[in-house]
Amino acid sequence: MERPNRNPALDRLDVLVAKWSMEATPPGGPPWPGEARVTFEWLEDRTFLIERWTVDLPEAPDGIAIIGAGNETEAFRQHYFDSRGVHRIYEMTLGDGVWKLWRDARDPFPQRFSGTFNDDGSPSPAAGRRRRTAPTGRPTSTSPTGR
Repeated sequence: MERPNRNPALDRLDVLVAKWSMEATPPGGPPWPGEARVTFEWLEDRTFLIERWTVDLPEAPDGIAIIGAGNETEAFRQHYFDSRGVHRIYEMTLGDGVWKLWRDARDPFPQRFSGTFNDDGSPSPAAGRRRRTAPTGRPTSTSPTGR
């Protein structure tokens, strides 16, 4: 059951709910070897979206992120946690076929990411840099619980 005060902007995150394959590429380099997978699913009351990823490259972290409504109207916030013990907070927007995720922290890794979606909701190749990139290819499942 959805909460009556739930932010309706969260419904835009439905386009991410699926199992995806990922490709990790360092800036200016070839893709890293190994497979990577990410799944998105709603927490029971649909107020938070859970993102989980695994990477078959030992140097790359597995992790989880929790995405919810942000402080600004139509914006989101992602709380990121990975297997190295790293935790970060990203700002995020998703609309008009464009997914943007960024962090302007004062540490050595400020990050920007942008991905685009086709008219049918499937992702287009992503532009931008991030330790993990936007989902590539078509979802292997469109079921919110089809992990």
